[in-house]
Amino acid sequence: MTAWRNLLAPMALLGTTAISLSAQADHGMAHPWQLGLQTPVTPVAVQINDFHNLLMIVITVIAVFVTLLLLYVLVRFSAKNNPTPTTTTHNTLLEVLWTAIPIVILVVIVIPSLKLLYFADSTKDAEMTLKAIGHQWYWSYEYPDHGDFTFDAAMLDDDEREPGQPRLLATDEAVVMPVNTNIRLLIAANDVLHAWAIPAFGVKLDAVPGRLGETWVRVEKEGTYYGQCSELCGTGHGFMPIMVKVVSKEAFAAWVKMAKEEYAARDEKSSVKLAAAKVGTAQ
Repeated sequence: MTAWRNLLAPMALLGTTAISLSAQADHGMAHPWQLGLQTPVTPVAVQINDFHNLLMIVITVIAVFVTLLLLYVLVRFSAKNNPTPTTTTHNTLLEVLWTAIPIVILVVIVIPSLKLLYFADSTKDAEMTLKAIGHQWYWSYEYPDHGDFTFDAAMLDDDEREPGQPRLLATDEAVVMPVNTNIRLLIAANDVLHAWAIPAFGVKLDAVPGRLGETWVRVEKEGTYYGQCSELCGTGHGFMPIMVKVVSKEAFAAWVKMAKEEYAARDEKSSVKLAAAKVGTAQ
């Protein structure tokens, strides 16, 4: 009995660690020693995760096969085991196989790949639109379907972060989305190339000046999710994170009502300051 306990104890520890890592992955950010992709919370991210797992199986089988083939060739055709080399120059069956098998592998990969690309491209059943605009080095957001208000979201410095907020990922303003809602994402840039990316959503789209990129997201689990700009955009590239809070539809409606008043008041104050500055310059 003691021997069995000694054997099962490490297994139980590994199981507990796996559950802990899985629970951490649900927080919408990467963690030390995490294996695999972040926990997917959108239909697109789920398919990306499945496609990733398929590719892992394919490349593992290929790597094992090639390794075993190399070992076989090293042993079977060494000078010791094969003192008289063969003079065969062609083998029709072998040539057909090494041409056909890679084609079959590529077809197995390309079919789900193209399906995923089309599925992630855009949605025809969008229930709302959210626009993200990249700046050096922060993001601004517009809600055209909910009063067309806008706000900026910049990274929090170390002395501004509250307990539990991750370093280099938390922002002063959070993007708020309703759960289980088809959201059209419009991505743009005001200066240079940026990229709006959240791994848990399966979203990574370049923000190109002068162009409007489009994708979609439907988050099926409430929580806070983090991402970053994923396009080299200058010295502040590593300091323009993305923080998204996914809430219930009721909570989102309440937030929209509050946001309209809050950001409208901010815009009014900014307009007053700008007008005063223009008057002072003119004088």
